[in-house]
Amino acid sequence: MGKEECKTMLDALNKVTACYRHLVIALGSTSDSQNLREELKRTRKKAQELAVANRTKLTALLKDKTISKEDRSEYERLWVLFSSSMELLEVDMKRSLELGQNFPLKVPTRHLIQTGMTGSTTTVAARAISVQNIKYEADSNIDTVDLGDLQAEISQVSQMMEEMEMKVQVAPWAVEAKQEAGAELKSSMSVGNSSVGVISICEEEPKEHESGGSRDAGFASICAVVIFFVIVTVAVVLGYLVINMS
Repeated sequence: MGKEECKTMLDALNKVTACYRHLVIALGSTSDSQNLREELKRTRKKAQELAVANRTKLTALLKDKTISKEDRSEYERLWVLFSSSMELLEVDMKRSLELGQNFPLKVPTRHLIQTGMTGSTTTVAARAISVQNIKYEADSNIDTVDLGDLQAEISQVSQMMEEMEMKVQVAPWAVEAKQEAGAELKSSMSVGNSSVGVISICEEEPKEHESGGSRDAGFASICAVVIFFVIVTVAVVLGYLVINMS
């Protein structure tokens, strides 16, 4: 029960941090707006709440001397994943602070970041904070007021990560992976189990399409070879005719 609960909580944190990164990319672009700034604020606060819950749960389990060796190994693996997610969150929060300072909403400047993103980011933010519709309550100067809060929260996250390292001694290089790299992208088992909702990063294509694609690729290769030989033959014949005519 404890392992499944930890996996679900960690899955929720990973999805919210992924949503937060998606929103940060829109800062300074044509999608930037007052609503985006509020979405960023709510999403990072949700991520911090989940981070505290994950830390509390995993710390208590790893300090328990009665758990089996197998369970400890699994909790250590989850702890390393949790630490990695926290590092990514800290990096994105710092990036959000820097971009927010460089692109204040009230100062009329042209958009210097051409991300190719257009339209609203509301759907992504709603998934992150587990609501159907976002009610925006931000004031007109959220882009400047929130920067101070963000800076303080970055310090809190950094401090929490330092405390994590002191409370729990887990060497990342000593933890063995339980699955191949990228295997989680091909699986839809965890989608919908967390409180975040359905956020599909990579959907697995049907196998029949895969086999059909391989047949198409083989046929295309044969056609390419035939066309190549036809072109070479025509070139040789034309060359021969030109030489004889001259």
